[in-house]
Amino acid sequence: MNPYWLEDEKPPRPDAKLDGRVDVAIVGAGVTGCSAALRLAKGGLRVRVHDARAVAEGASGRNGGFALGGGAARYDVARETYGADKAASYWAWTRQEQDRMVELGGDALRRTGSYRLAGDAEEREGIRLEYEALREDGFEAEWLEDVPGGAAGRFHGAISHPHDCAIQPARFVRRLAGLATAAGAEIREHDTVADLEALDAERLLVATDGYGHGLVPELSDLIWPTRGQMLASEPLGRMLYDRPHYARQGFDYWQQLPDGRILLGGFRDVSILDELTDVEETTPAIQSSLESFLQELAGEEVRVTHRWAGIFGLTQDMLPLVGAVPGRGGRVWVAGGYSGHGNVLGFACGALVADAILGRDAPQLELLDPARFFG
Repeated sequence: MNPYWLEDEKPPRPDAKLDGRVDVAIVGAGVTGCSAALRLAKGGLRVRVHDARAVAEGASGRNGGFALGGGAARYDVARETYGADKAASYWAWTRQEQDRMVELGGDALRRTGSYRLAGDAEEREGIRLEYEALREDGFEAEWLEDVPGGAAGRFHGAISHPHDCAIQPARFVRRLAGLATAAGAEIREHDTVADLEALDAERLLVATDGYGHGLVPELSDLIWPTRGQMLASEPLGRMLYDRPHYARQGFDYWQQLPDGRILLGGFRDVSILDELTDVEETTPAIQSSLESFLQELAGEEVRVTHRWAGIFGLTQDMLPLVGAVPGRGGRVWVAGGYSGHGNVLGFACGALVADAILGRDAPQLELLDPARFFG
């Protein structure tokens, strides 16, 4: 089945055409590629985007529809791992980027807030530490012993993040693509790139997250393609969940759309080694687990209308790789490895890598520089 997000969203019809060599060729017309193309084109560069499919048909049209602030690691863990100042700056940056997404996104985003739920006592202890660290550093968050709606009484505490959004990701990315082409970028859909060096460009940006594995061999052991699976239900007759919910360290995540249907993803840990793959297909084991949990969430038997899978990129330290690829003479750049948080980080890192190419300094570039893995 097709992803729910792509069903009613018509791809834009990119009409900008550029002759000859461009300043930057981008591989990937998802959120990162379109965000970068928009920033680069507005910066006066000639930009061409290539994608093997249409705009947003990769992970940008296949995810859970969460636009969460922060990074993939818990905030208290991030402070210990990256340093307190860098973690605080990183979290604040993602929240600023959420605001920018709301300004650009129109009806593709709803600022609903989100709930991070503790599935057991151990997870409660962990997210309570995260909550305390967030409040200590001045980030808006609320601790809840229980949550309203369909999840009430089923979890062991929660963090409410009021800044977070629900997003129609395909609609948002296709809006970015339209803005990028209006600024002069060219988008070539259904144009597979097998060899970066075949692209006629001064600089090359790989913006494929978990897709395109092997396109830059130096990154093959640094960004691991990982499969996420989802399903969608028929519309329910009542609203149980008013915002994105996620639990079990993000292994389970769901939201209910305004039309009443529930979109549910996760359960990757049912067969976790099998999900370290770039094969974009659903599997019976995980779909069965998702469907059983869907009936629990709905409190009744509901029909599944859509099933799909998408690929995202994991990194060792749960931080994206953004910047020039070492040893390539400043010609090849990368932005990817969002570890499942690609809607906000992909948008933010697309602009960040574009700024780096344009010669603009930004504090996040040091933290995310791919050179950290090249000793």
